[in-house]
Amino acid sequence: MSSILLLYFSKHGGTASMAEEIRMGAESEPACEVIQRCLPEVSSTTEQLCNTVPETGQPYATIDDLKHCDGLIIGSPGYFGNMSASLKYFLDQTSTLWLSGALIGKPAAVFTSTSTMHGGQESVLLSMMLPLLHHGMLISGIPYSESALFNTQSGGTPYGASHIAGSNGKKLTDDEIRACRTLGKRIAILSQKLR
Repeated sequence: MSSILLLYFSKHGGTASMAEEIRMGAESEPACEVIQRCLPEVSSTTEQLCNTVPETGQPYATIDDLKHCDGLIIGSPGYFGNMSASLKYFLDQTSTLWLSGALIGKPAAVFTSTSTMHGGQESVLLSMMLPLLHHGMLISGIPYSESALFNTQSGGTPYGASHIAGSNGKKLTDDEIRACRTLGKRIAILSQKLR
């Protein structure tokens, strides 16, 4: 079995909805298990903002989760064309994995949700790729063989799955769902091939 770590931060639920669809895509591969983890909010003060363990929902991610995965898919809402502080804070703590080369050669992908069509989705996706490239991971997007990329009137890019949540938290469109599932399945297949 290959193990995919599906790691994300979601403030208003859009990114979490995408994670569910990505998980379904990855789990459509029979020899793949998905470990789904979320990240807590970070505070702009020195006080801790959230409980150390969520009362409901997905458990928080640890560095060990990253160390032991065969493939990685990370997601974040977009903030001014960049990943969330929560994801950046988590990734900034991975120096020991970089020093040991623990992630070298493992497949990875990224996904995002933004409030608007012009919320910088592709730059958010690229910002998440940078630390993964430094770790020597093999980045995969969504190939144009996925017709949802041609048909979408909302989210979806070859850089990774995306969703336009709007200010009121719109549901994923059919094309966004297809892109999410394609991305999950793609990383599951690649992790099995590279294992």
